[in-house]
Amino acid sequence: NALESKAEGKNVAVKISTGERGGHNFLDPNLIKGLVQSVKGTIVECNTAYNGARAGTDSHMEVAREHGFTAIAKVDIQDAEGSIGLPVKNGRYFKENLVGSHFKNYDYYVVISHFKGHAMGGFGGSMKNIAIGLASGRVGKRQVHGVVDKIPESWTDWPMKEPFMELMVDSAKATLDYFGKHVTFINVLRRMSVDCDCAGVRAAPPTIPDIGILASTDLLAIDQASVDLVYSLSKKQNHDLVERMESRHGLHQLDAMKAFHMGAKTYQLIEI
Repeated sequence: NALESKAEGKNVAVKISTGERGGHNFLDPNLIKGLVQSVKGTIVECNTAYNGARAGTDSHMEVAREHGFTAIAKVDIQDAEGSIGLPVKNGRYFKENLVGSHFKNYDYYVVISHFKGHAMGGFGGSMKNIAIGLASGRVGKRQVHGVVDKIPESWTDWPMKEPFMELMVDSAKATLDYFGKHVTFINVLRRMSVDCDCAGVRAAPPTIPDIGILASTDLLAIDQASVDLVYSLSKKQNHDLVERMESRHGLHQLDAMKAFHMGAKTYQLIEI
């Protein structure tokens, strides 16, 4: 409401991460329930590239049920019936982004992201949520990770640092071009582990204080503001998360988005 961005259309998607089985840091369904139901939204996700509880549609739906998401809204695993391609205009690494075949069934997207650290990306915010989260499980997500032809035995041998950030931006650019103005981004800065929610039980406990919730219609601005708020804390409070961001060269996500004209790095922070 504060953004005056109205979720209109017959079908509204709410993109979240359902979180790997056994995790404790994913978004609390009770926190987002009011918003999801107010826009009459369907929670959307895609299956994972790695072998886990969310690699297949049936088991992924079971995790969504265990984590409480099916109790607040309908859940749609968008790649349950395969993939469709979206063009990547002037992409650095690929020309077509593969998303779940149900992707185009929705008129408006509300992207609710749990902002936190990430083992490969340094951090994950709204950009990562659409870049990897909306890519189809086996093929699309592998393409975004740069391991389509051959998957290395260890994830540490996958593309890292600047190339990985740019791969994500290629993917996000395709979905952003498709969304146009029919999208709102929300970053939830609470329970911020240095690890992604996909780490499940292996995720490190959060060591940084909760900050708050941000909303914007500008993809770059919301991730930039989230990073800035983390850096605004004392070194004692933010050391672990900042170290994770910088050691993975995660801030290149922001520069790569700017180079692709995917939003503004300057913003006005309005508290409500």
